Amino acid sequence: MANDHEKPDLQKLWKNMHDLVEGTLDPLGIAAPLVHAHLAWLAHPQELAGMFARFSADLLALQVHSWRRVFGLPSDDPVQPHADDTRFADPVWRESPTADIMKEWYLLLTRHVQDALYQTPGLSGKERRRAAFWWRKWLNALAPTNFLWTNPVALRKAEETKGESLVRGMRNFLADLQGGTVRMTNPEDFQVGKNLATTPGAVIYRNRLLEVIHYAPATETVHAVPLVIVTPWINKFYILDLTARKSLVKYLVDQGFSVFITSWKNPGADMRDVSFDDYIAEGVDRIVEVARAVSGAPQVHGVGYCIGGTALAVYLAWANRKYGEAQRVPVAHWTLFTSLVDFHRPGDIEVFIDPASVRWLSRAMEMRGYLDGKEMAMAFRLLRSNSLIWHYVVHGYLYGESPPPFDVLYWNMDTTRMPYRMHEYYLREMYLNNKLIQPDALTIAGQPIDLERIRQPLYGVGAVDDHIVPWEQSFRINNFVMAPKRFVLSSSGHILGIVNPPVQPPKRSYQVAEAHRGDTPAAWRARAEQREGSWWEDWMAWLHPQCGPMVPPPPAEAAGFPKLADAPGTYVLAS
Repeated sequence: MANDHEKPDLQKLWKNMHDLVEGTLDPLGIAAPLVHAHLAWLAHPQELAGMFARFSADLLALQVHSWRRVFGLPSDDPVQPHADDTRFADPVWRESPTADIMKEWYLLLTRHVQDALYQTPGLSGKERRRAAFWWRKWLNALAPTNFLWTNPVALRKAEETKGESLVRGMRNFLADLQGGTVRMTNPEDFQVGKNLATTPGAVIYRNRLLEVIHYAPATETVHAVPLVIVTPWINKFYILDLTARKSLVKYLVDQGFSVFITSWKNPGADMRDVSFDDYIAEGVDRIVEVARAVSGAPQVHGVGYCIGGTALAVYLAWANRKYGEAQRVPVAHWTLFTSLVDFHRPGDIEVFIDPASVRWLSRAMEMRGYLDGKEMAMAFRLLRSNSLIWHYVVHGYLYGESPPPFDVLYWNMDTTRMPYRMHEYYLREMYLNNKLIQPDALTIAGQPIDLERIRQPLYGVGAVDDHIVPWEQSFRINNFVMAPKRFVLSSSGHILGIVNPPVQPPKRSYQVAEAHRGDTPAAWRARAEQREGSWWEDWMAWLHPQCGPMVPPPPAEAAGFPKLADAPGTYVLAS
């Protein structure tokens, strides 16, 4: 008989098998949460019986509705689409008995599956959300709207056009197949430097990571303190300089600011070992120093967007540690657009973030030297698959419609890559370990960093419908920064909540109030003032006094910083 110490450790064996399955057969954690959810329901028979009782009652009501529609009798739909679900907006989905019955059965099953997953007993909230997410993706894909023979709108269009809509749809499908993506707009409708990113300026500095663009003044005098905008390197910078009407850069220049912006290089395999530290030291710190040298100002106003805002927060913690006194820190005050520092609840993207998926992704990046931008773009589109994937499949392939010109969607398809070393560190230390909010847990460019060392006044912006950076998480910066803070909650989402120019009549709204350490998002929102219009105007009222007197603009070509290229530069054009 074997000794006790020779007996296999079944718990350890099970864990090793589980890790093997997760790491090889299910690296993105698609199957495991679904299996766990089903097993959890089987382990709770009382709750399972209650769930089936509710389902049976709704099923009976739907059967009655179906029979009434079959016999031509009036009947109200027992299941209504959600207010933001436009898939069944055409009247035919209500008027045709066949279409209505298909729609109602689909909605009932979808609703109950989703409710069951969110209510699964014995599972963590994160695992419930992951299981519901992946089931929702399959249910979205199986919607009757996505197939020709179950989509009465597509059949009607085919009949009305004598099949021409299907011919056009096939052309659209073949074009997308050749392009390797489901197009959201026609790439030929836009050209960077021609009808996008047209604000006049010049590249005045270039290194292996970024080009620094300095925009030409539009006013006779400018504020003494220049603006330095740190854009996210997971996308190209011109989201803040789209058409003239939407351009935040042009708006700032017209308001009398001297504006500098980062245009990050699209890295290849040769930049595999570029680190997060490099993006701070050779990126953020470099553009700040260039702006100071060109303007002659001892300090600048920093603006960070998305991961650019995370980087700016890291830089300010680094600079406050390095320089000690707030007056010596090169950034006097700062603004954050929809940026995370606390990654505890990072939004819908958390379904892709766990140790197994990060290990799998890191191995893939290590082999190539980078993360392909198209893979990342598809992951973000999956988060809103109905509006960002299936909408374009249905309208493009089944209806034969060409996608309309839309500058934001063109920018969204103009993807960039991520260096392996930088992105692996970012996923591991920020998303998995959430170390940025832990005092001195990270050492950046030789300095242990702590967000509580930051003493510079902050203007923060969140977006109420942001599924990439939930506004409650972007608000968390206010509990770390030891300085005056003002926070704005804009309507709309991650992009249109920021690209939000003043228009008449106002299209959007925002809430605004001072933020205090210890505030919860709910407490802040309860006292925030509701306003119509664009938060840009409130930002200007806050920013103008911060940025000092009006002075003659700095020369277009300062000593040591000659023009290397006209804006938008060369890095932004690299595919």
